[in-house]
Amino acid sequence: MKALIALEDGTVFEGYSFTGPGEAVGEIVFNTSMSGYQEILTDPSYTGQIVTMTYPLIGNYGVNPEDMESSAIHPKAFLVKEYNAIPSNFRSRQSLAQFLDEYQVLGVENFDTRALVRHIRTAGALKGIVSTEDLDRDSLIKKARQWSGLVGRDMVKRVSCTEPYTWSAEGPVSGTLPEKGSQSSALRIVAFDFGIKYNQIRIFEKKGCRVQVVPATTDAKTVLAMKPDGVFLSNGPGDPAGVEGVVETIRTLLGQKPIFGICLGHQMLGLAYGGTTYKLKFGHRGGNQPVKDLLTGRVEITAQNHGFCVDMDSLDPEQVELTHINLNDQSCEGMRHKKYPAFSVQYHPEHAPGPHDAEYLFDRFLDMIRQQG
Repeated sequence: MKALIALEDGTVFEGYSFTGPGEAVGEIVFNTSMSGYQEILTDPSYTGQIVTMTYPLIGNYGVNPEDMESSAIHPKAFLVKEYNAIPSNFRSRQSLAQFLDEYQVLGVENFDTRALVRHIRTAGALKGIVSTEDLDRDSLIKKARQWSGLVGRDMVKRVSCTEPYTWSAEGPVSGTLPEKGSQSSALRIVAFDFGIKYNQIRIFEKKGCRVQVVPATTDAKTVLAMKPDGVFLSNGPGDPAGVEGVVETIRTLLGQKPIFGICLGHQMLGLAYGGTTYKLKFGHRGGNQPVKDLLTGRVEITAQNHGFCVDMDSLDPEQVELTHINLNDQSCEGMRHKKYPAFSVQYHPEHAPGPHDAEYLFDRFLDMIRQQG
């Protein structure tokens, strides 16, 4: 089934849907990962976006329940060079097309994804539309231009949980953690759900912690009443400056409990420090972003998915220290507060998908908690 991909600058690509009819509008971005398409699709950080994979063959190992990073698919559409309709993997339970169709997400193949990616790298991430229903190029370009975009919008409220939950071997469990017993040595982590990925919770649990996930709008008083040993600020979608009711909460928690933030949580922490954020030209998305840890001199290859960045020049250097930089563009990838026990990184140390180089950051956070205790 013929499909058109139209960008706000008038560029149009022609492909074919492998999931049936549909139409979707969003910000068109690209991801450079060679595998992990299921984890990418279920990452809430992609809310409001149309994802293009740079690796040419997608779908060859199917989809399975174990690799879900949330309970749903979040991109508006999924664009690939070639879709493999016959998956071959012992863990596969359904095909990628079946998975996309289950969540009514449009999948398009058989067009020059390389040309699209090169165009985005030059022009920047663009508003776009994908459609099998409207094949009028001028009409689609107009629709793309009329879309409101992501800047200034609160996308977190679309993906954050509405009620607190904990974690079990089977996954999320509605409710709150019981009071900590006198014999329990497990650290209690309250995790703000800005669009959290399940593997962040899995890693904390693997390291002997108990995790209490709370909605993004949970106030500081409620969090402190849960008696956490530390506070975790998760990843999430969109513009941090557009998120409502979170910065003041984080500011109140600073100094009261150790804080670790990643991705959007890192950006929200930067705002709480009194800084500002800005939109990157085409963002960092993929499993091969080189980052240097300035505290150790170590270079790690990281998984990333973000379109905004903290402006370190907007922060007081007497209060906040740059700890990590992106070696491709020298942008801020990590920072720590010099007075309070708080640090954050722009990338995804929980991987899923991607390299495991940065998982040590969870241990760094737990060590910080124990030192404070």
